Amino acid sequence: MTAATPVIDAPKTPGPGFAEFVCLIALMMALNALAIDAMLPALPAIGEALGVARDNDRQWVVTAYVLGFGVAQLVYGPLADRYGRKPVLMGALSIYVVFSAVAAFAPTFETLIAARVATGVGAAATRVLAVSIVRDRYVGRTMARVMSLSFLVFLGVPILAPTVGQAVLSIVPEAWQPWRWIFGVLAAGGAGYLIWAAIRLPETQDPANRVPIRVDRIAASFGEALRSRQGMGYTLAMTAITGALFGFIGSAQQIFFDVFDAAGVFALAFGIMASGIALASILNAKLVERHGSRLLSHGALIGFITMGAIHAAVTLAGLESLWTFGVLQTLTMFFFGFIAGNFGAMAMEPMGRIAGTASALQGFISSTFGALLGFGISQAFDGTARPFAIGLTVMGLLALACVLWAEGGRLFTARNAAPTRTRG
Repeated sequence: MTAATPVIDAPKTPGPGFAEFVCLIALMMALNALAIDAMLPALPAIGEALGVARDNDRQWVVTAYVLGFGVAQLVYGPLADRYGRKPVLMGALSIYVVFSAVAAFAPTFETLIAARVATGVGAAATRVLAVSIVRDRYVGRTMARVMSLSFLVFLGVPILAPTVGQAVLSIVPEAWQPWRWIFGVLAAGGAGYLIWAAIRLPETQDPANRVPIRVDRIAASFGEALRSRQGMGYTLAMTAITGALFGFIGSAQQIFFDVFDAAGVFALAFGIMASGIALASILNAKLVERHGSRLLSHGALIGFITMGAIHAAVTLAGLESLWTFGVLQTLTMFFFGFIAGNFGAMAMEPMGRIAGTASALQGFISSTFGALLGFGISQAFDGTARPFAIGLTVMGLLALACVLWAEGGRLFTARNAAPTRTRG
């Protein structure tokens, strides 16, 4: 039997070429990833400079940002459906730039946390609009391909982000409080992207699809999104997987600094582990149009759970080392790379008519509750990697339960597909 020819869907709206479009979407998403990870090496310096008493409280620098990011998506969805994608994006990026600068000059930890919440509010539009803009231009497996290539950059940013933060800490004189300059880098990066998008990114929403901002209409759109078994099933699965990811991000600095006494290799090791995501995203982009989102992501989810269970067993047996942590976490992140873009694409697939609102709701759920789940995992840090490894395994199992619900108990095939079909 010959393999089926991959389906390439033509873009539905004019605009930049495929490569530039992917770069625009990827870097839009990368602003968010950079804002999460760049300051991880600086958390001890931030805590010392601003008088943070408990080490675990430093995790609020990440969590506050993600909470602002998650909640604000509910606002951006209706705005994007009413006024179009581009004007909303321009306004949100301005918020991101301004409050990144405020964070750089924060005199107290409370001011820093407030600025981080506001920065997350600005960044929230990148999550809503990236998915909506892709959905405006592409459908089906080509949409999944664009999202996968975008996730390659978005999820590849963590490879460099802690290194960028560490470089700033190393280059800027200690008297100048170098951790503040990391937030300055975020402000400069946001301003540069704002200019590029203003010049090159067109409005992608069809004016005929503009939806007035009316409470009853918004409620109806949210209700339609909530009633989609496929949409909500994969959104909840992504929430659990996001919880595992934020648990890792929140715990990583303390694990490397306190458990393994390996502060000097943190940025490099973090980048190596994150490279598993980048490699998987490359492979997914090549394979998804031929084999389908379900086959790849469901298989990866099983691999994710398996790696988590092995990691938990290693920590419980007292055999954890820097090497076991690095190898097992790199493999776990590899499987994550096959999950994120595909789950997001499948959650959005039934949502074409209400793409902005649906993306907002899905992003709110996965980001906000994923952040809270991850915060719970990282707050359980007890001087070992044990709570993290166990939490990661539990998140994988929760995600599997949500996928099984979305697909009516099936794996690898769509809920309404014939039993022998293997492509999603």
